[in-house]
Amino acid sequence: MKIMTDSLIEVRSLRKEYSAGVRKPPITALDGIDFTVREGELFGLLGPNGAGKTTTVKIILGLTAPTNGTAFIGGLPVGNAESRRRAGYLPEGHKIPGYLTARQAMTIFGRMSGMSTNDIKLRIPELLERVRLPQWIDVRVKKFSKGMTQRLGLACALVHRPNVLLLDEPTDGVDPVGRREIRDLLREEAKNGTAVLLNSHLLSEIELTCDRVAVLRKGKVAAEGTIDELTRRTAKYKMIASPLDESLVAMFRESGAGVERVNGHLVLSVTDLAHLNALVDGLRSRGGMLSELAPVRSTLEDVFVDLVKAVDQPTEQRQ
Repeated sequence: MKIMTDSLIEVRSLRKEYSAGVRKPPITALDGIDFTVREGELFGLLGPNGAGKTTTVKIILGLTAPTNGTAFIGGLPVGNAESRRRAGYLPEGHKIPGYLTARQAMTIFGRMSGMSTNDIKLRIPELLERVRLPQWIDVRVKKFSKGMTQRLGLACALVHRPNVLLLDEPTDGVDPVGRREIRDLLREEAKNGTAVLLNSHLLSEIELTCDRVAVLRKGKVAAEGTIDELTRRTAKYKMIASPLDESLVAMFRESGAGVERVNGHLVLSVTDLAHLNALVDGLRSRGGMLSELAPVRSTLEDVFVDLVKAVDQPTEQRQ
């Protein structure tokens, strides 16, 4: 049965428990998570080791069954073989036999995905060009560097033109130029309507690549939203002004503001916009000149660390 939905990946109340042995309570890997990935969206799935990321991907791919809850690809339940045909997958630390050439490896993936011989022949040069490996088409994989092998794996995942792409650490071992090219390639896929689920420990890559993210902690979704929503801090502002003397700092503190001196400017912690405007008025009443005032944003890494450190459940979970 096909469920009508606007999302290409949909996870509903997903729960997964593993047996811990005789007379021991089960281990909960996923504890009722929900999220969706829409057509043309780049979605990041984050979490520390044991948070449930790998378990989630395995369930979406139909490699393991959930204890409760459901997941869909393109409206089809993940147990449906047709749902898997719509997905491309790049696992972490994937291995391509070294005796195969790039052409042979991609041909095997194409055949497993049901592509015709002619389609495969046309698709391989196109994809190898996109991942910067055209001149390596007939070279054995054992001669590839780690970064080259990673780019070939991405090409194999894309060979059958999937509309859902599941990627586990896709830029692992790739140089900075290659990482940017992979980001550009993923954005191109998203523009063509592909839903991309990206699982990575490189938070800077997620921040540069993804539209939305979900952070898993101990099997639950601890936070979800756009990068902007998760990293915005409206209570802190960077102020560059002159003069920044101790009497000005003292006045700000007397008003109840938190004040930090950072590399020649101030970081102000305020209660609301009215409080911030009062500080600016105070600066100007003293003859001071304001040259910059901007909200301070945390990085995705800051948000991630804060969420992971938060006390939730004492029991360790596993992926």
